[in-house]
Amino acid sequence: MESGLIFLSAGGTVCSILFAWLAFSRNRKRDEAAQGQHSGTILTEIGYIKSGIDDIKKKQEVQDARYLEMVARLAAVETSAAQAHRRLDALAALKKTGG
Repeated sequence: MESGLIFLSAGGTVCSILFAWLAFSRNRKRDEAAQGQHSGTILTEIGYIKSGIDDIKKKQEVQDARYLEMVARLAAVETSAAQAHRRLDALAALKKTGG
């Protein structure tokens, strides 16, 4: 009878260890899958953010080019306006002198 109890106790202990290991293994796989899904979601969102930043950079480059073109055109207009003012001043001076 005692050997049966020892065998039953040892068998129960071995089964509980086996079931605990199986549960741990199954939960570990679920945790790894959840962690992988979470990491994949974060990487996808980072990719979206990166593509958005790339779009903003492209638009900024276009805006910089437009700004430089506008500055060049403004400098040309200022030069032309200065020349026109000199001609008008010369005409006004000529008119005052009676010429």
